[in-house]
Amino acid sequence: MAEPPGNAERGRIIKIASITALAGNFALSALKISAGIIAGSLAVLGDGIDSLVDVLISIMTLAVSLVISRPADKDHPWGHGRAETVATAALSLILFFAGAQLILNSAENLYSGVERKAPGGLAVVVTIISIAGKILLSWTQYLFGKKAGSAMLKANAKNMAADVITSAGVLAGLCFAIVFNIGAIDLITAILVGIWVIKNAVGIFFGANAELMDGAAGDESYRALFDAVRSIPEAGNPHRTRMRHIAGFWDIDLDIEVDPSLTIGEAHEIACRVEDAVKARIDGVFDIMVHVEPAGNKQNEGYGLSEEQFR
Repeated sequence: MAEPPGNAERGRIIKIASITALAGNFALSALKISAGIIAGSLAVLGDGIDSLVDVLISIMTLAVSLVISRPADKDHPWGHGRAETVATAALSLILFFAGAQLILNSAENLYSGVERKAPGGLAVVVTIISIAGKILLSWTQYLFGKKAGSAMLKANAKNMAADVITSAGVLAGLCFAIVFNIGAIDLITAILVGIWVIKNAVGIFFGANAELMDGAAGDESYRALFDAVRSIPEAGNPHRTRMRHIAGFWDIDLDIEVDPSLTIGEAHEIACRVEDAVKARIDGVFDIMVHVEPAGNKQNEGYGLSEEQFR
């Protein structure tokens, strides 16, 4: 299995991805905002504001790339990788408020009773360009995120993929508004765009929150861990297991039981084999701590998970 990139390399990849997204989103945002104002389309203007938010996200990821590349220190013995998770959560809040603002502005215009003209053809052309540009940006961000093992870049790729759907909805709304000459369709489309943005923001937030709470490893990850322990005959009763993500890497703790007659050296050798077995089955292990106990130990342990919970 390929080794995950180190923090310095991850920082470099995220930096390149951020600059790419920054340049692309800035160009698309400027194009859509200008077209929205000229063509009189609030939906296209809102889509442009959404891309402007993506520009802010790119600036944020660029700053994070500088933080996570720092080595561990006495104040941050696990490194600075969690800065990425915090930034992802902040990203979701920015998206949420951008979507909410778009909904409120569109609803206010819709219920004001002022008749609106259907947007011009320029809005359609710019939206088609936006769809093509967002597909390219989403694809590149996903590839960078996969290479770096970055949840933040993958979240950004997901956001951009959602932007493609958003722009496609805007395009459909524009076509209906122009064909039927009903300007209110543009406002309704803008409200739907805002709802979609909020939906994605909530999904990104819960994903980041699960990592900040040291949860959401998933049943399959734990089953892979227990399978690895079972592959070492001398290691028994894996329990008090804990798996957590630190910006794309796994930090794992578990207890195993061994024959109490073994020497310290022999027990240590078994623990090392368990570590190797776990790393062979689970990608991206940052650190793993295997605690050895004598078989039949009855110590009361109030946290962590056991194999029985996944049967």
